[in-house]
Amino acid sequence: MDRPRELEEGPDYRYGPVEAPEPASLPNPTAVDGDRGYEPVQPRSGARDLLRKLFAPVLAFGFLVLKYGALLFKLKVFTTAASMLVSIAAYTWIWGLPFAIGFVVLIFVHELGHVLELRRLGVPASAPLFIPFLGAVIGMKQLPDDAWKEARVGLAGPILGSVGAAAVWIAAEANGSELLMSLAFVGFFLNLFNLIPVVPLDGGRAAAALHPAVWLVGLLMMVGLAVVSPNPILIIIVILGALELWRRWQERGEKAEYYRLEVWQRATIAVVYLGLIAVLAIAVSATHVERTF
Repeated sequence: MDRPRELEEGPDYRYGPVEAPEPASLPNPTAVDGDRGYEPVQPRSGARDLLRKLFAPVLAFGFLVLKYGALLFKLKVFTTAASMLVSIAAYTWIWGLPFAIGFVVLIFVHELGHVLELRRLGVPASAPLFIPFLGAVIGMKQLPDDAWKEARVGLAGPILGSVGAAAVWIAAEANGSELLMSLAFVGFFLNLFNLIPVVPLDGGRAAAALHPAVWLVGLLMMVGLAVVSPNPILIIIVILGALELWRRWQERGEKAEYYRLEVWQRATIAVVYLGLIAVLAIAVSATHVERTF
């Protein structure tokens, strides 16, 4: 619904009958208002007009929210878009608007890979919900049928995310843009980071099809990163990873069938997983831009 627009206004005059213009002359001090067929009015203060123009769109938006707000908030697209805007605003404080927009779009492409694979497998999943400084999450009403499908869902995000980062890299090379090159580097790096084999990262999902010992290796790697470079996000991942590892270890007997895969399935996941790590490591090195001060 288009928001109401106000007509452009010129100087505020009330016009009477139009008369032929008189030759230019000095004003007659004895003239009475209305002698010449029109009555000039003092222009109004521009502050009131400015406030009216500023608040008209706000009032129109408020009317829409009151009338259709309940419906809008039920739409998954609206929720995703709103969370994307919040994330863009948060990242803009750090990197500026152009980089923030590109960064959030790359995260969206990554998450879209998960959503597409989940829906292809028939697993109900929500649209991505963006959380500033934590990335984005997708809600699943149930786990996939087995570790083979879980691993495919986990790898789908980094695969499509890497394709998105590669497209930005190509555009950067074509335009000679350091901004796009930096975005490509960040895109490759984030997808590579997500392949660390610890849940809730994508690498932990892929490791479900390999061997439980891989989770322990990933958890130790994350602990090492948190010690070398303390960061709230790394600490959160360590805590979540430790809890998930403990939960899955306790349930290993009950869900033995979940992790029982064919050799070819494990081999396929291993090749794709390790190959993706190698490709992303090369891409990160190739797109790295040295800072200049």
